[in-house]
Amino acid sequence: MGSDPLPPDATQLLRRFDAGDREAGETLLRAVYDDLRALAARHLAKERPDHTLQPTALLHEAWLKLEAGADHRFASRGHFLALASRVMRTLLVDHARRKNALKRGGEGERVALEDLEGDGEPTLDVLDLEEALSQLEQVDGELARLIELRYFAGSSNTECAEALGLAQRTAERRLQAATVWLRRYLDSRET
Repeated sequence: MGSDPLPPDATQLLRRFDAGDREAGETLLRAVYDDLRALAARHLAKERPDHTLQPTALLHEAWLKLEAGADHRFASRGHFLALASRVMRTLLVDHARRKNALKRGGEGERVALEDLEGDGEPTLDVLDLEEALSQLEQVDGELARLIELRYFAGSSNTECAEALGLAQRTAERRLQAATVWLRRYLDSRET
């Protein structure tokens, strides 16, 4: 996701932000704004084309949640971006739930995950995907975090490995296992 835009004292900056230092938060936001906007755009690119949220709005909603969150203890830039990605995904799921509640049984929000689907398959319902990730989290939290990092945060395999403290080959094997698990789970829901 690009080079590390954080200043040399990034660890202190992240700690100060964790502790509620608004000035550190503003500095952090300026330093990672482009990465967060790209992350929001990546999330929305997987949604249906007429989605009502725009990347900037999703970024700002996510930032407000991160800013209001309690003591995250960010270990690194990658960890921070992974959490930001999770918050964005949660916001999109909440948005889909609200929309489904209004429609009362209408078709839900859809998300395209080319890497999880075969060629030509329809998009996935965002709520089905959220349920699958929640189930995967219960089975193996590390697998769920790998899916979030790779497919939602857009992290490379190397970045996934670094964020979770794994060897790259281990992260790649675990990511493959997570993808297979998700495909099977989602396929079983259709039958």
